[in-house]
Amino acid sequence: MMEIITRLVFGLYLLVILGGAGLAVFSANLVRAFVGMVATLLGAAGLYLLMQSPFLAFMQLLIYVGAICVLIFFALMLTNAYQGGDESAPAPLSKFARSLLAGLAPLVLLLPTVLLHPVAAKEKPEATPLAELGKVLLEEYTVPFELISIILLIAMAGGVFLAWERRNR
Repeated sequence: MMEIITRLVFGLYLLVILGGAGLAVFSANLVRAFVGMVATLLGAAGLYLLMQSPFLAFMQLLIYVGAICVLIFFALMLTNAYQGGDESAPAPLSKFARSLLAGLAPLVLLLPTVLLHPVAAKEKPEATPLAELGKVLLEEYTVPFELISIILLIAMAGGVFLAWERRNR
């Protein structure tokens, strides 16, 4: 009985994620796209709860739904994005087809591996204490952890540069 409920809840979270992602990608209105992104992130937090990882679910809610979405919301409010702007025109069919192919590429590449090597769920994985996880992240993986922050900084600077360039045109 519990397995059926788990599968139903998984299906519900999957529908929330796919529906939100579709709304975020295909909506011409930025506010609706933002709501779709929030729904997708909330669905991901639900999946973390389903995997019995409440810490990751809490971090998903706190960092992505809380901080990042509030930041994007303020950015939307401060920009002068109107309905007939540069991004409001529908994308050409060729661009849509290329995007669809790029989205399906990981599925095509990973599906043979998944089908040939099924995962046996015989044993429950051992839980790692949070203190140990934090210690490993900040001792053994300090350089990758810092490189990620530099990559995010460069991405933000690039976004500001592109917005500045477009505004000056």
